[in-house]
Amino acid sequence: MDKFSIEVEQGNEKIHFEIVDYVHDDTDKCQFEIFLENKLVASFQPDRHGFLHICKNPGEVKEPILHLLADKIERLNM
Repeated sequence: MDKFSIEVEQGNEKIHFEIVDYVHDDTDKCQFEIFLENKLVASFQPDRHGFLHICKNPGEVKEPILHLLADKIERLNM
């Protein structure tokens, strides 16, 4: 399990997300869990090509923000 932070801009606001990467976990969890203020707000699962897809969105994060997060996570994991 690895942890790292990603910042996303929405208008004039910067939102700081904490990412947990379960890269070596063989359970049925989504590989990437996204936290905002210590609360799970979303998760992603990569496809066989490494592109991330929304797995869960319990925080009802807006899709444009999820796409920005997915793009940044994909770049960090290439």
